[in-house]
Amino acid sequence: MNHLEILKKYWGYDSFRGVQAQIIESISSGKDTLGLMPTGGGKSVTFQVPALGMEGLCLVITPLIALMKDQVQHLRKRHIKAQAIYSGMSFQQIQVALENCMFGQYKFLYVSPERLESEYFLQKIKLLKICFITVDESHCISQWGYDFRPSYLHIAQVRQLLPNVPVLALTATATPRVVKDIQRLLHFKQENVFSQSFERKNLGYVVRRTNNKLNELLHILHGMPGSAIVYTRNRKRTREICEFLKHEKISATFYHAGLDHATREVRQQQWQRDEVRVMVATNAFGMGIDKPDVRLVVHLDVPDAIESYFQEAGRAGRDGQRAYAVLLFNEQDRANLHRRVSDNYPEKDYIRQVYENVQFYYQMAVGDGKGCRKMFDVDDFCRHFHYFPVPVESSLRILTQAGYLDYNKEPDTVSRIMFLLKREELYRLQGFTPETELIIQTLLRNYTGLFTDYAYISEELLAQRTGFERPFIYERLIYLAQQHVVSYIPMRKLPTIGYPRERVEKDDIIISKDIYEARKKNMEERIEKMLEYIDDNVSCRSRMLLDYFGEKNPHNCGICDTCVEHRKNKR
Repeated sequence: MNHLEILKKYWGYDSFRGVQAQIIESISSGKDTLGLMPTGGGKSVTFQVPALGMEGLCLVITPLIALMKDQVQHLRKRHIKAQAIYSGMSFQQIQVALENCMFGQYKFLYVSPERLESEYFLQKIKLLKICFITVDESHCISQWGYDFRPSYLHIAQVRQLLPNVPVLALTATATPRVVKDIQRLLHFKQENVFSQSFERKNLGYVVRRTNNKLNELLHILHGMPGSAIVYTRNRKRTREICEFLKHEKISATFYHAGLDHATREVRQQQWQRDEVRVMVATNAFGMGIDKPDVRLVVHLDVPDAIESYFQEAGRAGRDGQRAYAVLLFNEQDRANLHRRVSDNYPEKDYIRQVYENVQFYYQMAVGDGKGCRKMFDVDDFCRHFHYFPVPVESSLRILTQAGYLDYNKEPDTVSRIMFLLKREELYRLQGFTPETELIIQTLLRNYTGLFTDYAYISEELLAQRTGFERPFIYERLIYLAQQHVVSYIPMRKLPTIGYPRERVEKDDIIISKDIYEARKKNMEERIEKMLEYIDDNVSCRSRMLLDYFGEKNPHNCGICDTCVEHRKNKR
């Protein structure tokens, strides 16, 4: 089958959009390729279609575990064999997954960049027949990008192991400097970039100055019908703003990374089905969300990078109909933005002291620790040593980049379950609903050793085998735990700290200019660009954003707040 036939067979589309066809042709001919496509531009098609037309397996590297699972599920629904390996899986599960890829004619293997640090994984991928490597969110490899992740630098090691395997790098947000950096760090044989215009002709960008953001939000929501996302930086504020909107008779729910998986899934579905109008969320919400009819995105707090603002704003109006992205601003935001620099880059002595106190917290002696990993309760640590959480987490991030610790803020751990009753006692129990009985039977059929020890389980697998929704599975397992039938430990998101090396004395910690001063300066520059965008009340906002990403647009959009104001003044 040719690429168009594959597209039609599996996705039902008759033609490619934008630069999809050029990217597909390039990677299919074995060329290292960088694809720049705006949010909602159909990035996944650019690697899924060519992989299906080639022999072997496509290795997909992505930092977004939720998106990874979602794509695997979508591929399997289309009867395409796909597998994912992510943090929290047991060694046995990883082993089985890799063996399936070796012998099971799988087409896609999704992994997180952290997986590339595993010697076992690196040995195994040499045995896989890989047609090409896809690097999603590839801007994360550049320290000049807004979301730099050191784990991405390990991709270069994979390229050395597989020297003849081409790379497809994809991103929705990259400045010209980052575009060059991605290709250099991924060892492109030659520069090769396909860029789709980032212009969104139907999306009106608005900056509104106000001293009462909640009243302004109400005014906007009353004046603009349709589905909406309201972004705020703070998890606590998502709940407060949601309650405020509900009190004002506007249906809303809230979302942030601290909620358990089942709750997030339910709320996302409620919003996608239009059961609630407004999703109030942190930036944890949005990746992989394919809701085309979002009419409005409002930012209550100012992002600290144009890249993240552009990506979040771009979730409005993907259906091509008129939509608006509104940024609410007051002078306090200016001070808050500048404070984020010191929060993200505390003094070096402060960082060293945090390191020292982590060792006191774990009772870790100098010279010990290498190779171990421990759960880390940030709030408990901060209470214990009288710290504020934000600069502590920033210190742990910098210590991770410097190689002294490995702080994983949101590991995706696996649920575990064990029966508390003996098998014969379980069979004598009565009074369960047929649905609960089916879940118990499905557990027993799919997992062994449940009566003697904890077994790692997948609520997604149970949902597939029973036909129930995942939130229902979760609720039934909680019920069985309350009845003392099972001990159920749901998937948790408590951070962890690992030790890539032995503990050192705090005065021996070296934090280089590349890790600290250069990145601090880069953050200051990004914030200044964000403030320039806000303060400029003359230029077309669409043109300002496009210019930031190196795209020269000769015409004004005509629908942003500054363009509308120009029209009024000409009358």
